[in-house]
Amino acid sequence: MKKVLVVGGGAAGLMAAYAAAEKGHQVVLFEKNEKLGKKIYITGKGRCNFTNDVPPQEFLQNVVRGEKFMRSAIYSFSSQKTIQFFENYGLSVKIERGNRAFPVSDHASDVTKTLEKACKSVGVDIRLNEKVEKIVVSEEKDGSMSDIGIMSRVVELSTNKGKYACDVVIVATGGLSYPSTGSTGDGYTFARTLGHSITDLKCGLCGLNLAENGFKELQGLSLKNVAIRAKRGEKTVFEDFGEALFTHFGISGPIVLSASSVINRIPVGQLSLTLDLKPALDEQTLDKRLLRDFEKFKNKKIANALCELLPQKLIAFMLAACGISQDKNVNVLTKEERAKLVKNLKNLPLKVSGLRGFEEAIITSGGVELSEINPKTMESKKVLGLKFCGEVLDVDAFTGGFNLQIAFATGYAAGATID
Repeated sequence: MKKVLVVGGGAAGLMAAYAAAEKGHQVVLFEKNEKLGKKIYITGKGRCNFTNDVPPQEFLQNVVRGEKFMRSAIYSFSSQKTIQFFENYGLSVKIERGNRAFPVSDHASDVTKTLEKACKSVGVDIRLNEKVEKIVVSEEKDGSMSDIGIMSRVVELSTNKGKYACDVVIVATGGLSYPSTGSTGDGYTFARTLGHSITDLKCGLCGLNLAENGFKELQGLSLKNVAIRAKRGEKTVFEDFGEALFTHFGISGPIVLSASSVINRIPVGQLSLTLDLKPALDEQTLDKRLLRDFEKFKNKKIANALCELLPQKLIAFMLAACGISQDKNVNVLTKEERAKLVKNLKNLPLKVSGLRGFEEAIITSGGVELSEINPKTMESKKVLGLKFCGEVLDVDAFTGGFNLQIAFATGYAAGATID
């Protein structure tokens, strides 16, 4: 039996603590907040989309960074095993559109309560309001370790309330997103102090600031069945179809959140983003549709003739983007003006000025360098007995429960592989 100390009481930390205790180890979990799973409470708009019920191979296709690294953990502790885990501890689960798994109650708190129940059932000692300040490692060279190039091992952990001897420390402190929940980057500090590299930390799954002030007129406009395309130069780096939402700062919504995690390392000067408002129609078909509408409303002003094609809030904006007066009659609209309208409907340019901040980003993109971590055990290749799991690692995925599943899978791997 080993003394295992887990730093962080979120999704990854709770699963790691459970898995280690289930194996018979003595486990203490430290959470600096007054309650567990603070970030879990706000996921899925408070409903907690805790995983995505797809096979491992399909799951990995939704991992943006760290797909190869995640292969072992996802196959070992799949989405189906996560669902089974929660059901075994009394949580009723439902699967919704897009294979997203939620608690039947629609209460995120039930996910946290189930994790806490599971941990307590295997004897995890949970310490709330206790902040870990330092992880102490041995400086002595150990013959058994020098064979694999490791010159130190974890021996002690210091908190604001005391010191604890240990054999294993699992760091599950989260990232930088939603700092109000306690995600303030503590794990990165621990990692750097102990010799690990941290890749660039960027906002992931966040809205995009748009440069043009005209977009503010569209604030609150929700669009369904639209497509977004991001390019770096001539190369398309992201395409998706679904819902988007114009906001006071620019644009958000599911397809935009996904785009942000792919483009967050591209300088805005090299990025071009366009919105296709009618992805089901090619330009020729869309032009025919416009001609039919214009024939139907031939004695109307152009602003009134687009009422069946576009939401009212979007008409004035679109006409302004095309340089067409709202008061112009349909029967005097030129072929060139119609072509300009088709072009903008299919390729509305969005000038991105930046990403929203960590206060709004759902996840942190970047983290502990994966080449320094064993993907099967989550153990450091630099310090024996030191493990990292969850968002602190340089792994992230699209929306739909994938990121929480990464937390559960890496947490389980960290705890279950302690000998």
